[in-house]
Amino acid sequence: MKATKETLSPTRVKLTVEVPFDELKPSLEATYRKLARQVRVSGFRPGKVPPRILDQRLGRGVILDEAVQEALPQLYSEAVQAEEVDVLSRPEVDITEFADGGQLVFTAEVDVRPEVTLPEFSELEITVDAVEVTDEQVEEQLGALRDRFAVLTPVERAVQAGDYVSLDLSAEADGTPIDGAEATGLSYEVGSGNLVEGLDDAIIGATDGETRTFTTELLSGEQAGQPAQVTATVRGVKEKELPALDDDFATTASEFDTLDELRADIRTRLEQSRRTEQVGQAREKLLESLLERVEVPVPGSLLAGEIEAREHRLSRELEYIGTDRPSYLETLGQTEEEFDAEVRESAGKAIRSQFILDAVIDAESIGIDQGELMEQLILRAQRSGVQPDVYAQQLAQGEGLTALMADVLRTKALFLLLENAKVVDGAGTPVELALPARSQPDTDADADHDRDVTVAAEAVAPGDGDATVEPVEPVEAETDGNG
Repeated sequence: MKATKETLSPTRVKLTVEVPFDELKPSLEATYRKLARQVRVSGFRPGKVPPRILDQRLGRGVILDEAVQEALPQLYSEAVQAEEVDVLSRPEVDITEFADGGQLVFTAEVDVRPEVTLPEFSELEITVDAVEVTDEQVEEQLGALRDRFAVLTPVERAVQAGDYVSLDLSAEADGTPIDGAEATGLSYEVGSGNLVEGLDDAIIGATDGETRTFTTELLSGEQAGQPAQVTATVRGVKEKELPALDDDFATTASEFDTLDELRADIRTRLEQSRRTEQVGQAREKLLESLLERVEVPVPGSLLAGEIEAREHRLSRELEYIGTDRPSYLETLGQTEEEFDAEVRESAGKAIRSQFILDAVIDAESIGIDQGELMEQLILRAQRSGVQPDVYAQQLAQGEGLTALMADVLRTKALFLLLENAKVVDGAGTPVELALPARSQPDTDADADHDRDVTVAAEAVAPGDGDATVEPVEPVEAETDGNG
């Protein structure tokens, strides 16, 4: 067999494969054996029909065509390996030459992974927000903790903002009660504004047992957008009493003995949270920088597949929450064209990002060991609420394990870039990111497997990017014609 490769574009190649007839004989013999078992001919047992009889019954051309179809996948696979083609799609195959006893010539056009020229990692520079925790932020967190230990005490006075009330609610439109718009004994924090627009203004000043009526606009249902008359009856008023902010509170609400220790712990936790956010910001800024600096073409078939996958996921999610696409776009304030353009851009960025990270993986010979893989498997199993062994079985049934390995490798590549990039804050001060620490090399493992990754691998792609750019094994050829 002889194979030659022609580059049609940075993301597509054409293979031309020439196969002598002698190399097709194993497939031809296998085809005869298969047909001998399938075709019933009087006087011959199943599997014993001679080739010349099959030629007479079915036609030599039909048998040759079937033999070629049987041989094509293996021939294509060998050509891909011989020409070192990194395929990303199923091939478009065309048989250009074939005759009984003569050579077989076919072409196969296929999308391939583009070549990526990486910049010097040390030349990458990104700016992130400095980690700052103010006294006001600490007090805000302390106030939220204090609020959790508040006590609700019944009071005999008019409703005020901040009170908790028990309400009976009903609504009608044009004098007709609205189905499902009734509630009895509903607990509500006055002033929160998270129930019905206009409710707070209506009930402030009311007393226990008093009924107030107001008009509001319906936000959902068949009568969405229409005015409705809402009746609210106060059935009880409670005042929130906050505990004193002292050492006793610190002892009750935490493991600390003093309020100063509690404040210090809150500040530490906020700083840790800010550092985690800083890493996420650095990750996004780094990918944005790479996308600006590195030209990476995206195969059309890959982009179309990713867009289709995202649209399918969106349809499932909208169906789950009980809404439709027009309503969703209205909520976003986007037209169909604007939304489609955004999805296309996001999908393209996700694919390009993964191409770049895959190039880093190759350039730096980044590997993955069993411990890292198991760590990520356990983390994802916990997020899914299933046992790790069950989750592993689910992954093994499809391409999930391959996708998991790719995610872990890309995460390691991303953190390697962050380790080498120059990271500064808005004032130009160098920033040391709180990246996962390197683990000690395992003497029994490859040195390329020595980076400890404890962050979710799906954080690799920008935004909601979850494109799956994975190596594609040579697949069965789809024949457009047999020449």
